[in-house]
Amino acid sequence: MPRAAVLSLHARVEGTAPDGWAHPALVQVWGPRLNVFAVPAADVAAFTLGRLPIDDAARRRAEETADRLDRFLGGRRMTYRAAGEGLGVHHNSLRYAASTGRVLLRWEGSGQPVVWTVDPPDVPEQEARLDLARRYLHMLGPATASGFSQWAGVRPLAAKATFEALGEELVTVETPVGPAWMLAHDATAARQPSADAPPSARLLPSGDAYYLRWGADRDLIVPDPRHRNELWTSRVWPGAILVNGEIVGTWRRSGADIDLTAWQRLTVRQRDAVEAEAAALPITRDHGIIKARWSEP
Repeated sequence: MPRAAVLSLHARVEGTAPDGWAHPALVQVWGPRLNVFAVPAADVAAFTLGRLPIDDAARRRAEETADRLDRFLGGRRMTYRAAGEGLGVHHNSLRYAASTGRVLLRWEGSGQPVVWTVDPPDVPEQEARLDLARRYLHMLGPATASGFSQWAGVRPLAAKATFEALGEELVTVETPVGPAWMLAHDATAARQPSADAPPSARLLPSGDAYYLRWGADRDLIVPDPRHRNELWTSRVWPGAILVNGEIVGTWRRSGADIDLTAWQRLTVRQRDAVEAEAAALPITRDHGIIKARWSEP
């Protein structure tokens, strides 16, 4: 979502402003699992066409929905609820058109998203699928086709075929939870000593790509099952506290108050780094100065 996108950007890019999600270099789409994603405008094909269904019925539904929406809007922009009402369908069904790459939206995190149609990306579908898989593997690898299927919201057979099509770009690696795949150049880089230390502290928002995982993939970054249950809850996920490259707790915000729950005793320096990161979050200061409140074991 927009506010989470700002915090994800801030964790990776210096100087991110509170309205960074609205930067002209970014667009919003209904991406993996039909959630709202802010993605680079130049890369929209991967997150849309990369998920276009390969089975005839689902593809036909996506394309026909995009066609109907395009004809109805006729170049206009309107809320997707109004568009659904105008078409005589439930507005949520319009999300299925997103995989055609022809529907963009703007959502500020409250109210109704505004939608409009565009020309589809000039990228072959197969290349878009491979590009999406490469991005997934680079960000979340080592990984499996099953994990990619869940993350991208595509059918298992389509995910398996995409991994197979990557061919020699992939290598098999052993992980604590079994064999998985990595991009060959990432595997080579992982074996080399890194001169760059991870950031001392980051506060990742709910649903950040770093921990957007399912099944055994979660064990790789949070080994303790009790902590996994606290991070990946059955309802809205909390944010993750990242210290020296490891998830060490969760956080939530209410107004100017940030509640930090650590899973282990942190040093004074580590706590100071987390609190400094909290104070630097690119959020509006309507509620006053940010106050960090700790819970530790």
